[in-house]
Amino acid sequence: MWAHLRVLVKRILRRYGYPPDKQEKATKTVLEQAEVLSAQWALE
Repeated sequence: MWAHLRVLVKRILRRYGYPPDKQEKATKTVLEQAEVLSAQWALE
């Protein structure tokens, strides 16, 4: 699941011209945020 999400995030970053040298950090940040949100949603 996370691998698929990583691919989608990278694709979106490329589509909108996000700087290539910062894409890996942005992808990591988005995945970390998704983990936090999914953990919170699981508790509700």
